[in-house]
Amino acid sequence: MTDQSPLISLRSVSRTYRTDGIAVTAVRNVSFDIAQGEIVAVMGPSGSGKSTLMNMIGLLDLPSEGAVHLEGANVAELTEDRRSSLRARSIGFVFQSYNLLARHDAIENVALPLVYCGVGRKARLARAEACLQSVGMLHRAHHFPRQLSGGEQQRVAIARALIASPLIVLADEPTGALDSRTGAEILALFAALNRTGQTIVMITHDPSIATQCRRTIRLHDGELVSDERVAELVPRRSAAS
Repeated sequence: MTDQSPLISLRSVSRTYRTDGIAVTAVRNVSFDIAQGEIVAVMGPSGSGKSTLMNMIGLLDLPSEGAVHLEGANVAELTEDRRSSLRARSIGFVFQSYNLLARHDAIENVALPLVYCGVGRKARLARAEACLQSVGMLHRAHHFPRQLSGGEQQRVAIARALIASPLIVLADEPTGALDSRTGAEILALFAALNRTGQTIVMITHDPSIATQCRRTIRLHDGELVSDERVAELVPRRSAAS
């Protein structure tokens, strides 16, 4: 973590939805900053507001009250086009269900975000190769999702999240669909990426993820109940131990 201004800042953020005329507040008066180089777990049980918070951090949704700032800019004051552009450039998403396109091989899936950035095919594929290499999947570049294991698909999804060199990688339950051993491998990959300076926020209900992060933000019923930092991470035991 550095002394510079935070990448993401939430100030007194609340989000209220209306369902059948009834107002439901999913997130209530939440404030925190995320600095460059942090790896953070946002934890809470189902219904605690994690997904709503993720959507606001990822610029997919706006708060009903309060403000979300990305690199100092109040995202609510930006046009929708500008917000979409900022999201594509600044946020890399990793999902529990991988969200890979079945008709495209791994390298095409990874390169896809650059299509919307206007990058030429040759440059797209070169950058996709580098990203696949960084997650140990270059040897599977021309395999389709159905030919990949769950862990391999998640590695491809992480490579796709990295393709635009985002400020923040936002991972939603990234190990939820994986067995414990494969999940541990994915968490180790996130930790390795963080050591290179990549900022990572993981939305999860899994306590084991928190042991791999230096900071854990906990939600309950839409409210922030704790924001804890640890000096040392708990070593993860190998599968053989």
